[in-house]
Amino acid sequence: MSEDKTLFQKIIDREVDADIVYEDDQCVAFRDINPQAPTHILIVPRKPIPTVDDIEPEDEELVGHLFTVASDIADEEGLDNGYRTVFNCGDDGQQTVYHLHLHLLGGRQLSWPPG
Repeated sequence: MSEDKTLFQKIIDREVDADIVYEDDQCVAFRDINPQAPTHILIVPRKPIPTVDDIEPEDEELVGHLFTVASDIADEEGLDNGYRTVFNCGDDGQQTVYHLHLHLLGGRQLSWPPG
């Protein structure tokens, strides 16, 4: 990959340290450095997909896998009362790193609407 790697790709490639809580051949999950809830974990596919708008039909299984991983991590984190999963997309959606990532938030009562 070029020097234009995203921060998340650098974490996946172990060029930047992160508190990794899970990884497999399809994704890596790590704690957000600016948590918005007591549990705030990012689940990032190894495949560099910039945004939700860039998901292709062949990515359906991968995206589904991110949700399965989120459920497993939520169980491991003890989020028995519930949690939220979020994809941000684009500037208006507050996406700050253009490498698809699923936020897993929990550990407190979350408000609605979110922002």
